[in-house]
Amino acid sequence: MPPENFMDILFSNWQHTLQPFGVDQVAAEKAFNCLVVAYSTPGRYYHTLKHIDRVLSTIQILQGYTNNLAAVQLAAWFHDVVYDTQAQDNEERSADYAFDLLSNLGIPESTTSTVKYLILNTKNHQAAVNDYESQVLLDADLAILAANSVEYQEYAHAIRQEYGWLSEADYITGRQQFLERFLQRSHIYFTPLMSEFAEPCARGNIQAEIQSLG
Repeated sequence: MPPENFMDILFSNWQHTLQPFGVDQVAAEKAFNCLVVAYSTPGRYYHTLKHIDRVLSTIQILQGYTNNLAAVQLAAWFHDVVYDTQAQDNEERSADYAFDLLSNLGIPESTTSTVKYLILNTKNHQAAVNDYESQVLLDADLAILAANSVEYQEYAHAIRQEYGWLSEADYITGRQQFLERFLQRSHIYFTPLMSEFAEPCARGNIQAEIQSLG
């Protein structure tokens, strides 16, 4: 379990995200506890509350690009709430989980539907030209790809642990294919800030990992 002060900061962020919607404090705390349980399940090494915190921090930096910050933040909270490396429908189940929980909190359907849509877009990490909300969420989700070499290696190691059930050969094949797909894109990031400053680092890190797997 993460340290207490980290949890306090995270809970404060959660409350702040819900503030515009006038959610009951008891209900907000109960929902937060559900999220903590979900992100603390065994087998998670990267897709934890630490990842959610990092995504939220990056969204803060990129918030000028979005017209619906609350929906993007809520989507960040829920986008990996269901995470099973042996399943193919994590995003769909996470989107449904978010829709149900947020609806029970009294969040308007206009927002919950947007949150669901945003989470589903994390499946293929693609966003339309004018879909600024998806662009911000996806860039924040993939910000780790542009981390310094030590953090990137920690991330890569954590992902390997999450796929501990796969043989080394099968993992290497799958991981290389996953990484190659990003290199083949014309751009990994969508927002101008990430495109300019993070893209070169991300491509360098990905190429280095592919070489290390080879």
